[in-house]
Amino acid sequence: MTMTPPSEPEGTEPADAARRRVIEWEDPAPGFAVMPTMSGLDYLRTLIRGELPPPPIMAHLNMALVDADVGTAVFVCEPDESHYNPIGTVHGGVVCTLLDSALGCAVQSTLAQGQGYTSIEIKVNYLRPVFAGTGPLTCVGTVTKPGNRVAFADGVVTDASGKAVATATGSLLVFPI
Repeated sequence: MTMTPPSEPEGTEPADAARRRVIEWEDPAPGFAVMPTMSGLDYLRTLIRGELPPPPIMAHLNMALVDADVGTAVFVCEPDESHYNPIGTVHGGVVCTLLDSALGCAVQSTLAQGQGYTSIEIKVNYLRPVFAGTGPLTCVGTVTKPGNRVAFADGVVTDASGKAVATATGSLLVFPI
């Protein structure tokens, strides 16, 4: 015999209802196609203005590029439970991805038209845990040494109260695209 649980009042969900996240993104191909025709900073500013679709990773991690200038890039990320690891904190990989994005875009902001980059190495120091209730994270990437072949950048992630939650240093390969 199968028992059917009583139905919930209209407009409410059962207490044990599964949480759900729907991720939508635009086709990234148009942005990738024009990137080689623009300086790195112009490309980033076009993304910020919403004139080109953001990379799909932004939707997956609930983050956005909000500012860029020569040698700097600023991202924000709103962590939630879908970012949790098995011990109930936001997974370090989310924070690392945020840092990798900021370091990479900081370097990109220094590149001339027709140049690209990729991460060679990143070292992250986790300073305090991040939870869904931590509030928005702000990540600032700053170029410490631009280069024609290899560039170096640092980054810091702060929580809503301004406390540092992680820092990173990285090296990035610069190449023609």
